[in-house]
Amino acid sequence: MEGTSLLQLPEGMLIEQIHITENGVVIEVVATHPTSCCPLCSQMSSSIQSHYRRVLRDAPCAGRRVQLMLTARKFYCRNALCERKVFTERLPTFVEPWARMTIRHCQQLTSIGLATCGKGGTRLAARLGVQTTRQTILRRIMALPDVAMGSVVFLGIDDFSFRRGSRFGTILVNLESRRVVDLLPDREAETSAAWMHQQPDLMVVSRDRGGAYASATREGAPQAIQCADRFHLLKNLGEALEGLLAHHLAAYCKRQTQATLDEQEPIWQSKRAVRPSPKLEHLQQARREERLAHYEQVLALHKQGKSQAAIARQVGIGASTVQSWLAAGTFPERKPREQASQLDRYLPYLILRWEDGCQNIACLFRELVERGYKGCYGSVYDNLVRLLPTGRKHAADSSSKALALATSRQAAFLFLRRPQELRVEEQERLSKLRQIDPEVDLAYDLVQQFAQMLRTRSGEHLDTWLAQVERSKLPELQSFAVGVEKDKEAVRAGLTWWINNGMVEGHVTKLKLIKRQGYGRAGFPLLRKRVLHAV
Repeated sequence: MEGTSLLQLPEGMLIEQIHITENGVVIEVVATHPTSCCPLCSQMSSSIQSHYRRVLRDAPCAGRRVQLMLTARKFYCRNALCERKVFTERLPTFVEPWARMTIRHCQQLTSIGLATCGKGGTRLAARLGVQTTRQTILRRIMALPDVAMGSVVFLGIDDFSFRRGSRFGTILVNLESRRVVDLLPDREAETSAAWMHQQPDLMVVSRDRGGAYASATREGAPQAIQCADRFHLLKNLGEALEGLLAHHLAAYCKRQTQATLDEQEPIWQSKRAVRPSPKLEHLQQARREERLAHYEQVLALHKQGKSQAAIARQVGIGASTVQSWLAAGTFPERKPREQASQLDRYLPYLILRWEDGCQNIACLFRELVERGYKGCYGSVYDNLVRLLPTGRKHAADSSSKALALATSRQAAFLFLRRPQELRVEEQERLSKLRQIDPEVDLAYDLVQQFAQMLRTRSGEHLDTWLAQVERSKLPELQSFAVGVEKDKEAVRAGLTWWINNGMVEGHVTKLKLIKRQGYGRAGFPLLRKRVLHAV
């Protein structure tokens, strides 16, 4: 029948009737193959013992649920030596024994679960016309067999977090097939070493700079070459460089700020020495008299034996104020208000940035907020307009003004990048940074040498570079060199081989997405199944 090919039924099955109901489509199917094979002794039999019906759920059709009413048969086993006398015919490509849904419907549910999650898969399945529960989807995922990983020659290993900073696992990637071969429930060296011990063909292990995986490789695969990841090498160098630049930039900023304050101190002091207006003085005197009256009232009520809480309620002030006034013994005069604001401690920095050419008040306000300023934009604007000497704004047009220096992190990125990729303003900023101190200029040359060695994979120059760092007397780079010396062979291999952990980092990102789809409810076994079978 045409319907048989439409539903992709296996050979020996025919459609008898199709009923369209309110809930979907009911299809009556019969098995017509003349013989069947005994599942125990594998002998063919054509002796039918009886018929029975199986109700199966099938993949939906045009958004309608499909239910199959399969008429199956039982056969006599004619093998006298077989223990089974009656057996049910098997349809291995269509439905499993005792199952209530077809194989293709199970595969559909499994695909939905792998692409989404339990509850999310249930919602998606309902939109596709599939009636299921999250438990069924999760059960289908857990029923998947483990992927045969075969022989692993080039292995990439890295950690991932179940809970950031608290609990970690390990991901292992075959760098040749670009597939995840396994997940481990922790990142302990013993666990990883036990897994590597089962891989006798392992030749190269790509890892980060951590010591746990280095120890695991030495114990579990001593024959394998360890290869330090180039990204982590450059990252570690950038961190050391950032510390060096932060030290020199801080010293440079202090020198510039002191020089600016020495030049501008008379102007700023004259601006600050402004007497309050008569109206303000009258207001301050009125407030003092009001506080004095409250103080005398507090003393009178206290002599009457009233509690501090009752005094506070009657006078209309806070209980802590009553307590401090009684403890003082005399009327607490307020200190004369100094003309100070939250902005005062940032004024030297504002002068320096203004002198460097940054005269965008909005940009300056954002920089102050990053430095901890809690005031408002209007206060910054008013103080700049009122206090800065006249004519500074026009000084920005002068070509003699130098470009503003970068932060230590921005400067580290400039040092690590290829010189030919820098824009004109970045080249100017880099040139100014190198002129801060001879040590900074020397650090730039050493960093560029290492970056070039990393990009061209010329690890044979590593010993020469380490000797130069030792002679440089730069403590931050020497600390980095000490770490490289402890892991020299792996670093040399990382600077020579094509292998790196970039592919592993990509799989870690994919793993994080899969983990978050479970809303933190999925345990390690389910996460492992989903990652290993992810497309």
